[in-house]
Amino acid sequence: MRIVLDAMGTDDAPRIEVAGTIEALREHESDVEVILVGDRDAIEAELATHESAPPRISIYHAPDRVQGNDSPASVIRKKPHSSIVVGLELQRKGEADAFVSAGSTGAVMATSLFKLKTLPGVDRPAVGTLLPTAKEQCLLVDAGANIDCKPQHLVQFAHLGSIYAREIMGRTEPRIALLNIGKEPGKGDELSAAAFRVLNREDGLNFVGNLEGGGIIEGVCDVIVCDGFVGNVLLKFYESVAQFITSLIKKKLDALTENSLNFEEIFRILDYSETGGAPLLGVGGVSVICHGGSSSKAIRNAIKVAVQAVRSDMVAQTASRLAASMSDTAEEI
Repeated sequence: MRIVLDAMGTDDAPRIEVAGTIEALREHESDVEVILVGDRDAIEAELATHESAPPRISIYHAPDRVQGNDSPASVIRKKPHSSIVVGLELQRKGEADAFVSAGSTGAVMATSLFKLKTLPGVDRPAVGTLLPTAKEQCLLVDAGANIDCKPQHLVQFAHLGSIYAREIMGRTEPRIALLNIGKEPGKGDELSAAAFRVLNREDGLNFVGNLEGGGIIEGVCDVIVCDGFVGNVLLKFYESVAQFITSLIKKKLDALTENSLNFEEIFRILDYSETGGAPLLGVGGVSVICHGGSSSKAIRNAIKVAVQAVRSDMVAQTASRLAASMSDTAEEI
């Protein structure tokens, strides 16, 4: 299994990517290899600082790097030798099984769409991000890929999320909820009301209705569906609250003796780096998106997400289930 990692994605590249790769390969079986894509000299210099780097690391030179101010839509044309474009091209050609990047989210999404294409039945790919709850984690779809959506797009997100929750998260009958300002049918704007009507009669989905923001943390569903604007706002708020709570608890712990309380599990649940990366759902390949400020632990866990997706044959499973269960929602609305 060959995982391509954009080695020039994080704010502190390639140091973070190299460290995360080494951590990941120490955890995984010998059938997993990582291809670091980026500036060869910089990557080799960083690898040289690690005395016991696993042998299952190779380098593919990409001299250019996507910057934050680069237009995502123009990256393929203006920066064809960047680590994002080169890395995804390796997967397109079958020379790699998955792609992971902490680079520009927009560039990764645009290039994934161009190189990997969408699966049949999918108009727009969506970012799926795991959120902690009082029970099990839930999947948020879409976490930022699509701002202006139509009802059929939200229904497609529901199908993509349901398949991922079943195949990757192990949920037998995933509960799908539509994020809204009220629980009653008809609540929300025109998009939400129309999406509710279709989801409520859509075959192949265990739709449990509308979900208010206050109910997310209760863990009453497995998949939360919303457009990318709302999803990204929710995700950023979730992460900031988690960081606030974590720092607050740590400050309080300073006043306690070392063994008085053990909050390690709480810190782990609230730490976004435990998830590492968010898969782009609905494209014809495995593309995992990470934070630009990711730590080596986040990169390690993002590689784990990619490995799980490949092992479960996520793309083929998604394509098969979409073909079998997705209705022609565009005609119904």
